[in-house]
Amino acid sequence: MEEEKVVIHLEKHRWPDEVSALSRQRWANRLLIVMVVVAFLSGWLISAQLNVTTLTPVDNSRYARLDAIVNTLSSTWFYGKDITNIEETLIERAIRGMIEENGDPYTEYFSPEEYLEFSNSITSSFVGIGVQIYNLDGVTVVEKVFRNSPAESFGVLPGDIIFKVDGVDVTGLEVSEIASKVRGERNTVVSIEFIRGNSNIIKDIVRDQIRSSAFGEMLNQDTAILEIYQFGSDTASQVKDYLDFFKDSNATKLIIDLRDNGGGFLDTLLKISAFFLDKDTLIIQQQLRDGRVEQGFVATQSRYVNFKDIVILVNQNSASASEVLAAAMSEQGNFTLIGTTTFGKGTVQITRPFSDGSALKVTTAQWLSPEGNSIQDTGITPDVEVFLHPFFTTTRQLMSEEDLVNVDTVSDFVKVAQMALDFLDYNPGRMDGYFSVQTLEALNAFASDSSLGSVEQLTPMIYRSLYTQVYREWYTNKRQLDPQLLKALELLKP
Repeated sequence: MEEEKVVIHLEKHRWPDEVSALSRQRWANRLLIVMVVVAFLSGWLISAQLNVTTLTPVDNSRYARLDAIVNTLSSTWFYGKDITNIEETLIERAIRGMIEENGDPYTEYFSPEEYLEFSNSITSSFVGIGVQIYNLDGVTVVEKVFRNSPAESFGVLPGDIIFKVDGVDVTGLEVSEIASKVRGERNTVVSIEFIRGNSNIIKDIVRDQIRSSAFGEMLNQDTAILEIYQFGSDTASQVKDYLDFFKDSNATKLIIDLRDNGGGFLDTLLKISAFFLDKDTLIIQQQLRDGRVEQGFVATQSRYVNFKDIVILVNQNSASASEVLAAAMSEQGNFTLIGTTTFGKGTVQITRPFSDGSALKVTTAQWLSPEGNSIQDTGITPDVEVFLHPFFTTTRQLMSEEDLVNVDTVSDFVKVAQMALDFLDYNPGRMDGYFSVQTLEALNAFASDSSLGSVEQLTPMIYRSLYTQVYREWYTNKRQLDPQLLKALELLKP
């Protein structure tokens, strides 16, 4: 039996007996079509063998052409001999052709493998220790420790350096490689040697299921920040854990960070909305293809009344469910939005899994804000517009060893280097990619402070050093360097 399930927004479900009846009817129709096609092909083959011209009536039933083409290609197409499972391959290609040619980037067909990967990405669930890490100059640093995680239980702290995993030095490895070594089977032990200050600390940590779609911490004695990365199946309970912690810590002001949140499940969105808005508050409206409008409301009275002031951070990568929440919080709660205009994904998708593990994600409606506003292709404009430094929003690429850039030339590498210099407070004079004398002087000042010697041109080494130093400063002092967060804190002051 094929079943439907909501992935992002609302869906109108059928009862199991309705689904079974429809399924039986579809298979009966298809059997009839196949019988007609077989009869048609049999007559065609016989007439061809007898060299007799025969006029065969065309079967105009819905799937006759598709079945006839698949059958003909499967049995007579010369190049079909080189394709394993040719009938299945042809059907797969036909489905993908239908999806890819319809002009809707959000309607997708998933193979079983692709659907499993998609489902895992939405749930954000894995077995590990519960830390977020970053890598600088081959050194892997713990950036965040998630609440109620093994890492928290075993005393891992932000700033700890991962030196060895199960006795193996991991210095110089990519973050993904280290993560794969740290992850494993639930209830197994991973031994990690951390460097903390001048000490080496070994912790034998028991792996467990990790929930990592939200993170929060107190920024000062009365202000907390809640980061929601996506609206996964378990995100609401994670958010509640952090909100309970904030309440116990006497937080009265809250920053909700929805930046780079690409969306997720509608049910999760409604549950999280209930933490900040009263029961029966309208959260979302959906306009269906027939013009009807369906509405979604807060279903429970679960509001945290300890938060007297709330502001919300959004950016150009806040999309779908995060835009729904931002719009509802703005229109229904009169909360301030800070950042940059959101992505503008204003359509609703449901995902329908099939018995072979594949699935179809299809657009079924356009969502509207509580006040009836559409954000499709336009996004939500924040109340207070604040931009990050352009280094973090500009497309960048690393220099290869043969790339060298001289003074008085124009290069995208120079443009990135200039933005990095500007972020690090070395005045490059300009940030348009022209390699000026002042930019060279700024490069030399940076090189001198970094013990890199004299610089006459932009080389891969100096470029990588700039790149690394920017991220070192950002990760080490993000709370002090993030202009959008700083604006939020400013607005929350008495």
